[in-house]
Amino acid sequence: MTQRRVSMADVAARAGVWGQPVPRVVTGSPRVDPATRDRVEAAMAALGYRPHRAARALRTGRSQTLGLVVSTLATVGNSRMLQAVADAATARGYATTVVTAGGRDALDDAFERLRDQGADGAIVLNEATALATGAEAPAGLQLVVVDSPPDPRFSIVQSDHAGGARLAVEHLSALGHRTVHHVAGPGSSFAAAERERGWREALAAVGAPASALLRGDWTAGSGYLAGLALPADATAVFVANDQMALGMLRALAETGRDTPRAVSVVGFDDVADAAQYRPPLTTVRQDFDLLGERAVAALVAGIEAGGAVGAETVPTTLIVRGSTAAPR
Repeated sequence: MTQRRVSMADVAARAGVWGQPVPRVVTGSPRVDPATRDRVEAAMAALGYRPHRAARALRTGRSQTLGLVVSTLATVGNSRMLQAVADAATARGYATTVVTAGGRDALDDAFERLRDQGADGAIVLNEATALATGAEAPAGLQLVVVDSPPDPRFSIVQSDHAGGARLAVEHLSALGHRTVHHVAGPGSSFAAAERERGWREALAAVGAPASALLRGDWTAGSGYLAGLALPADATAVFVANDQMALGMLRALAETGRDTPRAVSVVGFDDVADAAQYRPPLTTVRQDFDLLGERAVAALVAGIEAGGAVGAETVPTTLIVRGSTAAPR
């Protein structure tokens, strides 16, 4: 026999209240005294009460659903961000729906699909942010963009990509390397451009020459090709993400250039397997969990405040492992 769904009336009876306190607690209304709120929340927990999402949407005008707009889920950063956003949304009582967008028209379609599904707002992630720049802000849909140039139309949350790149170059310079080569990400990526900017600024600060840029597409295969093209006199390289750094390590090993004795390598992201590379990878850690939490917090604040706009930068951290050493 199917178990009956716990109702607000059941919660009210358990809490010993009557009338409006239960729906007010469910919708987050401040018009409940603390003692009554505590009794209602205790009754909800004891009975396993879960608000009916559709009914709550009718009462509040909100679906408690957040959209996540991505251009791809194939990259490690995007998949990590999806998990972080979903976890943070769940903790705040929101569901998450994912839509993909591969071009400007596709972005408009993605926003339209989210509006059709009744989403309260959306987080536009990484590579998809380039599509949002210059596009019209969707009517009736709050937006937070992760990794974007300043834009007064929506809130922005981003990692300190340039600062992390500076940490990488400063670490290699302190070890005694005359200069640091760089394998950048795609030219269309804001994060890649910021990491390149940090690399150039750090080299300029120590008076080191900047070498010709090598560029990849975030994949290990492109890092491998960059490793084959790395100049023979290079002793240190900062790679814009860990996946490309993995390919770089393979290329160096195959061409007889030991890491770190011949060439030191620093990555970016600190993916789960970075410590298992051979050698373990020195890298710049992005705090994906905090990034996702702050993006969700900014979006929920915008929804509840009716369009608040702000910007936040999440710090990055250098994690030193076995892939860097003083030059021979």
